[in-house]
Amino acid sequence: MYTSFHIKANELDEKFLKSIKTLFKSKEIFITIEDEPDTTEYLLSTEANRKHLKKSLTEAKKGKLVKVNLDKL
Repeated sequence: MYTSFHIKANELDEKFLKSIKTLFKSKEIFITIEDEPDTTEYLLSTEANRKHLKKSLTEAKKGKLVKVNLDKL
């Protein structure tokens, strides 16, 4: 079984832990903690993305609206 929870750290409490225990009973579980994904790595992952990002930043600084054709990316 695979279950994913998206919860803020300050919302973790005894009620949440009890619900995990109820859901999985005596099964062994694995808990992975991940904070918000960093989209910078993805945006810079290809030459096309880097060029598009650079163009968008340049035009944004000039106050221009940038239209994007997603089919060409």
